Formats: sequence, structure tokens, C-alpha cells
Amino acid sequence: MKNFKQYKRREFLGQISCAGMGYMTLMNSLINLKAINAASISNSDTNGYKAIVCILQAGGNDSFNTLIPITDHAEYVTTRSNLSIPLVDDPGPPPVQGVLPLNGSHNGKSYGVHPSMTGVRELYHSGRLSFVSNVGTLMDSTSKQDYLSNAAYVPLGLFSHSDQIQQWQTAIKDQRTAIGWGGKIADMINDQNQSASGNISMNITLSGTNIFQAGNDTVEFAINENGSIGMNQYGNTNNILQTLRTNAVTNLMAHNYQDIFKNTFKNTMQNSHDAHVEFSSALNSFNGFNTVDPFSNSNPVSQDLKMIASTIGMQQTLGFNRQIFFLNFGGWDHHDSLVDRHGGMIGMLSDAMKEFNDGLTLLGLEDCVLTFTTSEFGRTLTSNGDGSDHAWGGNVMVMGGPSLINGQQIFGTYPSLELDGPNDIGNGVILPTTPIDSYFAEIAKWFGVGPTDLSDIFPQIGNFYNVNSSNYPIGFIK
Repeated sequence: MKNFKQYKRREFLGQISCAGMGYMTLMNSLINLKAINAASISNSDTNGYKAIVCILQAGGNDSFNTLIPITDHAEYVTTRSNLSIPLVDDPGPPPVQGVLPLNGSHNGKSYGVHPSMTGVRELYHSGRLSFVSNVGTLMDSTSKQDYLSNAAYVPLGLFSHSDQIQQWQTAIKDQRTAIGWGGKIADMINDQNQSASGNISMNITLSGTNIFQAGNDTVEFAINENGSIGMNQYGNTNNILQTLRTNAVTNLMAHNYQDIFKNTFKNTMQNSHDAHVEFSSALNSFNGFNTVDPFSNSNPVSQDLKMIASTIGMQQTLGFNRQIFFLNFGGWDHHDSLVDRHGGMIGMLSDAMKEFNDGLTLLGLEDCVLTFTTSEFGRTLTSNGDGSDHAWGGNVMVMGGPSLINGQQIFGTYPSLELDGPNDIGNGVILPTTPIDSYFAEIAKWFGVGPTDLSDIFPQIGNFYNVNSSNYPIGFIK
């Protein structure tokens, strides 16, 4: 369990650069101007509360051991060899659980999920979750022949962790940029939010600084599973040293400096403190899970999602009608010990997603929140001995209330897992058939981004989808 919590930041100094900035960037504090190229959402729906929650499985999720073929299971076993999950329980020794079958079929074939994914299976069967298959970074529609003959225009740094994780967060695949598509949306829509103070960003992260939420004019507000971290945590009246520190910081913030840079820094710290006080006050008065708490105390991902659910429950108090959340659940780079390590982690995520849905249902907000998973790439179908390596296309999950998503379905095209087959471009690397552009554009369109702005956020979307269409690019949203 300890390894799964490496992404936690429990110390104040480790998070002050994120939480301390609150909503205002240094440039905002200095000149209080909007970014020159920040667009505005036009002709879009901004009525009612909506939130999107991005869960990043950083490292590269082995998603063909997440969503598993049943009809073509023999082919899957041949290709995956010692990485495969048996179709039915194997008494062993050691005992191994079999695939959990999903109701219904996709293109006439049956599928199931990893045996540890009981929570996801329940969500799927209740119409609250669907899969999108074989998603990946694509510049344009690409065939296997085009790729193998070097005729295809492929993303920059394909198979590289740093490049691909950036591209999944920016939707820019031909250059490196630090502005994410969630940040761009916030730049566009923030003025149409109802935040009373402006201290707290509509982009809230449980994982510190990230590219996905960074905009030209937006900085994420960082919290952890216990809430906001701020300077008054030093103010323990039972500790003289902490009291002195608190008084010293308070005096520094109260001073008016002649130096414009010192004054800007002071104002930024003051905004941070005000945001912390505002968030903490709202959290202290929130009692949404005091009577019934569906979240497991032993599951760190559940605790993070509990804080997101609590923040969503405080949206009226904080004055938001749009929010974007980000959670990085890292550690999926399973080059070894894949079967055991992946099974434990995907089970943890599955349970946490089920509990998150239960929490949102208690708040009456499950149809207002769209949760989706991302991972920088899929993994090779072939075994490297005890694990899998970096690949390309993979499967993702979308979750929401039954009035929000078209649940209990597999969207996109689940590929053939045959080695050297129509989808294998070599060594078990699957060529994606669903672009991340379509995946993200559907979410953005539901969130309120108008047709004219989709192309600004997703420059290659026109290669896959007509932004003026009345239909969604994929169809997992009702």
C-alpha cells in the first residue's frame, strides 16, 4: 500500500507552490490581465452544475488485462502467454480467479473485466460506466500499412513516457507545451463561474502541479485527502515555535512593500492564505458523509476521491457551477510482476470508483459529474518475461449517472489481439483506432465548450470529427 501513496504531498513546503498560488498566477497578481490568447466560450451551455474528474493512471495501464475478450479468449491467451487471465477460476496451486463476464456484447462478441474489478463490473451493469476501446494519440487516421511504410504522420515521442503523458494532458501531439486542455477550458469558462471570492480556482488537483489543468490564465488549486494546506497550520497555540512562525508570516503579509516584486509575492501569499481559509471553512461546515460514509479508509484512492466528492458537495458554498478535478494514481509501469501488481492496483481503482459513485449518489449529483480515466499509452500484448512494455492503443473508462452517460457499452472498436494481425504493428503493439481528440472533445462539448472553440483546444479534431455536428464524437454521453 505504501508504494501507491508516493504521489501524496503531506508537507506544507511541498505543496505551497501549488496551493499557495490559489487561482492567481504571478503575472495575474502583477498586472491582473487576462491572457491575450484566452478565448471565450460562445453559444454554449453553462447552466447548472457540471464537473469533470480526470483520473490519470500514470505509467501506462495494461488495459488489455483490464477489458478482456471472452469470445476470442483463446487468441488472447496465445498472445499474452504468462500475462493472461484465465477464463474461469483456476483452483491452482496457486488459485487464480477468472475473468468477470460483462452483460451484453460488442460487435457480436463478449467481454469481461479483470477479476479484481468487481466495483467497475457493478457500475457497468447498472448503466453508470462504459469503456472506450483502443484509444491513443493519433495525428490522423492511420493504417497499419502507412505506419510500417513510414508514410504515417505520428505523434512526437511515441512510446516515451514524458511525451505521451504530456500529449494526453494537452491534446497537442506535434509539439511540446505546458498548457493543458483542462486549463484551456478553464481560461474560457471561468468568467461564467459564480465563485464569490475568486481566490479558489475552478481547477482543483489532488496531485499537485500538473499540465492538464494549467492554462494561460489558470493555475490549479492543490489540496490533499485531508483538505487544503495553508499557513495557519503553523498556528498551533500549544507550540511556541509554530505560533512565532505564524505571527511572523502574518506580519510579512500585512506589510506594504515599495518593491513591486516583493509586493506581488506578498499579495500572492495573501491570496493563498485567503483561499485556504475559505476552503477550510466550507469543508468544516460540510457534513455530507457524516451519517453514511461509503469510502474505505484503507484505500488511498478512495480517500482522494472522497475529498473530490466533498469539494463537489461544497460547490454552492464555494460558488461554482463548473469544476475540473485531477487525480494522478501512478505506478502502472509494470515491466515486471505485472499479474500481481496490476491486479492489486486495478482492484483498488475499481473499488474507489464504485465508492465515488456511491458518494455522488448520496449527494444527488451523480448525473452532474463525468469521471474518466487516462493513461499515456497501452502496453505490449507480448510478455517480456514477467511484465509488458510501452505500446500505443489502450482501453479507458467513463463513469457518470444513468441520465448522463450511455452505460453498459463498449465504444470504439476493440482490436484483434492476434500477433501480427490487423492491429499489431509489431511486438504486440496495438495501433489505436479511436483518437484522444474525439474522447476529450466529447467531454469538453458536454462541459459547455461550443463548436467554434473545440478546434482551438483540439487542433487535430477536424481530422476525425465535424465540430459543427449535433452529435457527440463517440456517443458515450447521452
